[in-house]
Amino acid sequence: MSDWLHNLPVPWMALVVFGFTYLLAAAIHAGIAMVAAGERAKSFKTISPGMLPVLGIIFGLFVAFTAAQVWSDSDRASSAVSREASALRSVVVLAGNLGGETETRLRGLVRAYIEEAASVEWPMMARQTPRSKPPRAHLRRRCNSFSR
Repeated sequence: MSDWLHNLPVPWMALVVFGFTYLLAAAIHAGIAMVAAGERAKSFKTISPGMLPVLGIIFGLFVAFTAAQVWSDSDRASSAVSREASALRSVVVLAGNLGGETETRLRGLVRAYIEEAASVEWPMMARQTPRSKPPRAHLRRRCNSFSR
């Protein structure tokens, strides 16, 4: 399955899936109508309508596999956010044990990282644009001053 389908909003994804299914059914119908002319028409009329649910089953499988992929992507994203939040909380707890100026500087770095993520990275992810530049210079300077 290509990523462009999984990245669509749900209404557009439903429209694409239903549209694809409709076009496939119309193509099958047109193909059968062209072939079922003259003498062959009698043989096509003997086909049982019980064959029609097969298309419904294929459609159901297509929707189920697409939904499974979307849910899997959502679970992975949620897990990544939880790991990052847990790591930041661990750093804040560690900073509390260091005390003094080190604690203040470390908490400031965490605060700056969170502000950068919320104001720059999240909007970029929402627009699906890659980060073309490294993190902002003030974050690098603050990190470098902390390591000295």
